[in-house]
Amino acid sequence: MSYTALYRKFRPATFEDVKGQDHIVTTLKNQIKSGRTSHAYLFCGTRGTGKTTIAKIFAKAVNCESPVDGNPCGECAVCKAIAAGASMNVIEIDAASNNGVDNIREIVDEVSYSPAEGKYKVYIIDEVHMLSIGAFNALLKTLEEPPSYVIFILATTEVHKIPITILSRCQRYDFKRITIDTISDRIKELTQIEQVAIEDKAIRYIAKIADGSMRDALSLLDQCIAFHFGQELTYDKVLDVLGAVDTAVFSRLLRVVLEGNVSGAIGILEEMVVQGRELTQFVVDFTWYLRNLLLIKTADGIEDVIDVSTENLQKLKEEAKMADNDTIMRYIRVLSELSGQIRFAAQKRILIEIGLIKLCRPAMETDTQSLADRIRQLEDKMEKGIPASLDTALLQAMQANASSALNGNGGMEQTVRAPLPKAIPEDIKKVVGKWSAAVSETPNPMKTYLKSAYPSLSADGKLLIVVQDGLPADYFRQEGHREELQKILSDYAGREIEIVIQNADGGRNPEDTFPDLTKLVSDNINMDIEEIEEEDEESFEDEF
Repeated sequence: MSYTALYRKFRPATFEDVKGQDHIVTTLKNQIKSGRTSHAYLFCGTRGTGKTTIAKIFAKAVNCESPVDGNPCGECAVCKAIAAGASMNVIEIDAASNNGVDNIREIVDEVSYSPAEGKYKVYIIDEVHMLSIGAFNALLKTLEEPPSYVIFILATTEVHKIPITILSRCQRYDFKRITIDTISDRIKELTQIEQVAIEDKAIRYIAKIADGSMRDALSLLDQCIAFHFGQELTYDKVLDVLGAVDTAVFSRLLRVVLEGNVSGAIGILEEMVVQGRELTQFVVDFTWYLRNLLLIKTADGIEDVIDVSTENLQKLKEEAKMADNDTIMRYIRVLSELSGQIRFAAQKRILIEIGLIKLCRPAMETDTQSLADRIRQLEDKMEKGIPASLDTALLQAMQANASSALNGNGGMEQTVRAPLPKAIPEDIKKVVGKWSAAVSETPNPMKTYLKSAYPSLSADGKLLIVVQDGLPADYFRQEGHREELQKILSDYAGREIEIVIQNADGGRNPEDTFPDLTKLVSDNINMDIEEIEEEDEESFEDEF
């Protein structure tokens, strides 16, 4: 006889064998005992939580010749026929491959025939959300008023795709994700029956990886047993088979990230790639590791929740002292965004490398958490005696955050502005006054990039050209482009002018830091005109 997979071999035969769905089992048993069964049920929940299994047990129980406390006896001819898949009263349909109107019309036609044996004809439609709109409409009337001997059980993992007209005609049962403890107990029970030696730590890890699915847990267990057949399943062996990463690796990775060591972080990732570890799972597990770290820092008596060994728990407590809450939450945010990006990405490794660089270099981001992390790194350097200075971008970010804090506090509004220049050099005034004309004489694509730029004045009296981040900034970084613009502007000024290219801060108004000289010069001209007009009016009054 061919081998039967564990999840099929140990599929529950009675309601008592079902694990983790007590609220559903109790309700269905009471309905059977009292004879108050409905004509239509909707079982919804994630994969591997027992939807189809409970549907089959229910089908056996309502047709059983001698049910015991709402359970099928398993001994009568009807129970044996249903268990063997040979009963004409239980019809299983895969809606993923039978999703058309014609398929549903066949069911509607068959419903008119009473069961050959037993009390009920039970239709189990799996993945019912895959039915077309036409198929749902064809099923609608029959689902609402079926013959007394017909029961429909609809199963789905995506209940939001089912029309409301169908939902309103069914009793809905939501299947919960099965807890790690429940899955662990089940695995321990089955390994004893199969006479497989396995470490408790390995059992817990398989249960965690299964993500609430009993079927996935048993499939993973089957895989590990097959790879190490006849041997004890240790934690390390399970990690090796499943392509997972040990927590010791994450401990190393966290320490190099906290140090800002990009090469060290990339080196650890390289090790994982060479070992054939699954990169998506690598990101998920590292996020989980950081979650445990955050829980240790923020809550007492949390050991039972984080689910790690005593040895790893001590390491986590040590590492919890190395990073503050904001830093850990920033790491979790970056990795969570990364998990969504790499799910369907062709180059997962590259995206993960970028994510690790972001963790090590908070200067690449401008949010509050990144700013706090940058300050922490500077403080660490100062404590170690390493010279460190606040860069311009960091100072600007600090000003922006200070402004935001004041704006959100009691309605106070305060803008952090750079001090206006006391005097603008005459040669720069000439350039500013003819700025539009000068820009129009520049060649493309320089002309295009300068349309969103404006002139300002640096602290040392040089002409500052403020350009937008992105392509404009990249353009002027290239050799020769700044010099070309400098020559054009010098011709307008009638003398040599040195210019400096400044990137605008994308997250704030750049004029808060670098005033627009075109506006200042324009304001001065208007003021001069007004003064001249006032003087003319006074002289006119004196004459008359």
